[in-house]
Amino acid sequence: MSSYYCLMAGVPDIALDDARGAQSVAGFKEELAEVLTETDKKLMFYFYLRYDCLNLVKLLKDPNAEISLLGNYSREQYEDMITSAREMNFNVHRYPSFLSIFAREFAYNKDKEGYFPEDAILLEYYKYALKCPNRMLREWFEMNLNVTNILTALIAKKYGWNVADYIQGENEVCEMIRTSNARDFGLGLELDYVADLMKIVECEDPVEKEKRIDAFKWLWLEEKTFMDVFAIEAVFAYMCKLEMLERWEKLDVETGRETFRQIIENLRGEARVPEEFKR
Repeated sequence: MSSYYCLMAGVPDIALDDARGAQSVAGFKEELAEVLTETDKKLMFYFYLRYDCLNLVKLLKDPNAEISLLGNYSREQYEDMITSAREMNFNVHRYPSFLSIFAREFAYNKDKEGYFPEDAILLEYYKYALKCPNRMLREWFEMNLNVTNILTALIAKKYGWNVADYIQGENEVCEMIRTSNARDFGLGLELDYVADLMKIVECEDPVEKEKRIDAFKWLWLEEKTFMDVFAIEAVFAYMCKLEMLERWEKLDVETGRETFRQIIENLRGEARVPEEFKR
């Protein structure tokens, strides 16, 4: 297992309520390209792959669309992916097969009622990412899928919708949500964060709700990496945190800091993070 002491000792300390000094996701990606082992680059591939998914959807809708540079592939490679898929010329060694399959089926699905291509491809992304060889990364992707499904289910239940119609995925949590009539879908003993999510979903302000979700995920990453802050898992977690900070960089600075500080402290009051690791 590789240790990235020089890398992680040199990055700025960041907090969800204070992004001063944080570098960009793109800048950190460039830095990682120079220092990661080939094995660990394959793990970071899973992080960048989400951008590939969204880029592919954009180009399927509009070949001239502007795309993110945070993916694994170039515009030329996306075009090759799309052309090869349409010609049924799949090369599973060149790209993840789910991307090629999605590209091939897009023309048949795009006009279907209730079809949302971004949701559809991200579901396939999670299925793929859940096979990642690194345990912590698998847990991260599964947690994200579970959080999305639990929050969706809680909202559906609140408005009297059929919960099962809105759940995506096939893991055990999905099945429990689809079949349980319990307030917490019987997940209270399975997942220690269900109670936190039930509180989050009660928030009426959608922006505040998103902040609380990111604060929850930030603390999850801290819990998973505080024992080894120089491992690839910590590098991955740092990249995830930078992504969160970029998403919120347009917030009013002082208001944003205070809001996040309050949210973090409220969550930490219930989280099992050792006292010496609390800010």
